[in-house]
Amino acid sequence: MTDEQTNETDATQGETLGATDPQDAAVKDPSDWATGDEPMTAAQRSYLDTLAREAGEEISADLTKAEASEHIDRLQGQTGRGESA
Repeated sequence: MTDEQTNETDATQGETLGATDPQDAAVKDPSDWATGDEPMTAAQRSYLDTLAREAGEEISADLTKAEASEHIDRLQGQTGRGESA
């Protein structure tokens, strides 16, 4: 290893990229998604339909992936579905 390579390695030791907590790395705000402005997926549409029916709500079928995710999170809380905290 050259002196230059050794100095580069020493300078980057201890440096991190991304989330500091591995659990946080998988959880990203839907507004930050690279594909968040694409139409919701078929799976999101189906699950959102189920949740909306259970909650007695009508929701537009013209949602983005990010919007659908936000409605799903909200409706999971209302209906008692989803992860338990």
